[in-house]
Amino acid sequence: MRITNISIYPLEVPLSEPFVISLGTITHARNLLVVISTDTGLSGQGECSPYPFINGELQEGQMASAGVLGRLWLGKDAREIENRLAELDGFLKGNLALKSAFDMALYDLNARYAGLPLYRFLGGANDRELWSDRTVSVGNPEAMAKEALKYLEMGFKAIKVKLGGPFEQDLARIKAIRSLIGLEIPLRIDANQAWTVSEGLRTLRALEPLNVEHCEEPIRAGDLAGMRFLRKNSPIPIMADESLFDHFDAMHLVQMEACDYFNIKLSKSGGISKALKIAAIGEAAGIPCQVGCFSESRLAITALVHFVLARKIVVHYDLDSPLMLSEDPVNGGVELLENGRSAVVDEQPGLGATIKEEFLDKGKCIELAIDG
Repeated sequence: MRITNISIYPLEVPLSEPFVISLGTITHARNLLVVISTDTGLSGQGECSPYPFINGELQEGQMASAGVLGRLWLGKDAREIENRLAELDGFLKGNLALKSAFDMALYDLNARYAGLPLYRFLGGANDRELWSDRTVSVGNPEAMAKEALKYLEMGFKAIKVKLGGPFEQDLARIKAIRSLIGLEIPLRIDANQAWTVSEGLRTLRALEPLNVEHCEEPIRAGDLAGMRFLRKNSPIPIMADESLFDHFDAMHLVQMEACDYFNIKLSKSGGISKALKIAAIGEAAGIPCQVGCFSESRLAITALVHFVLARKIVVHYDLDSPLMLSEDPVNGGVELLENGRSAVVDEQPGLGATIKEEFLDKGKCIELAIDG
């Protein structure tokens, strides 16, 4: 199955409303689409989401690098997944979000070639009901509480809340939310590195009576000694997110006993191949996993759901980025309902999803061909 053509498109979709976290504000999904075609007539699609203040990548930079990476693959066998991905890692350091789009397209293509939905190609089963949480962005306590109540009334079974200090305001935010939605529905928090170790410990101890399920990345990414201290002294479990990119990071987190959960994102890990390795480390170490997202459309979220169905160590699902988009640019794929329920309903080979033709900006497309 020789790779004959690779097409690279910028993909931009406005959000319905700005999304605010402690690191910055997002108004558009500015993603990248990679389409790999072969001499069999089959093609695969992969999407990534650059998130500069987390994965350090921009759509413009990805477009510049993607053509160089794509040329490494022209004329080569698409079935040799490990060899193809090793070529990308050997040529360009980092850039894990960009590489994840190539990785996803390759897995989509191989599952299509095998005639299997991706989750079956990965050895999984469509035997779980998945419910995504819904994220409340940073704002004043009253507005955040109303937003959380709205999601509860829509049918979501868990709420995720973005925090970012100062202490009094973060505490007021969670108290306001709990006063409207009660104490029963699972509540998860994410500080996106906003706190110092002492601020994190103070905040987490103060939040103990408010039934918080876990806290993502409370302090500066990479401070594993600080994470370990918080994990051992916090009444709320700690989840590694920005401290966890690839499987090497997963090993360091295990060795440092720095977290209770892993948060796996395809645009952070480098794609499905490395996500599988992270999940294996989590399983061996007894660390449950969550899957998360940046600003991906339903194409990449479809790949993420297929990955979840292939690995039972994934127990929490943060899949809500497509629900934040003003338009859905995807044909087929995973059904993601307005109450957070997600399911593979159409057993098509591969992802079973493609980007709609009208969202492909052909004027900005980079076209690579084996004879070009």
